[in-house]
Amino acid sequence: MPAYVINDMVVTDPVLFEEYKKLSPPTVAQYGGRFLVRGGHTDTLEGEWSPKRLVIIEFPSVAQARAWADSPEYAPAKRLRQITTISNLIVVEGVAPV
Repeated sequence: MPAYVINDMVVTDPVLFEEYKKLSPPTVAQYGGRFLVRGGHTDTLEGEWSPKRLVIIEFPSVAQARAWADSPEYAPAKRLRQITTISNLIVVEGVAPV
């Protein structure tokens, strides 16, 4: 069953964050993930949620998403993200394809 890593973040160091943007994609791909959303424009349709930079990554499963998030390959990029952003990061299980 697919899983989605969703990160709603505020970038606090745009210059150093550019390095993160270079380091993370190869690790996502290595763990079977693919970016669905990567910081595009958002429009709030209802409520008050107004993300600053929204990223959604699809993985084959929650286990694969967690393996990526905790992997040694992602660790250097993760550290950069943690020092260059304020992140709210979740993984959510998707629905089976019909």
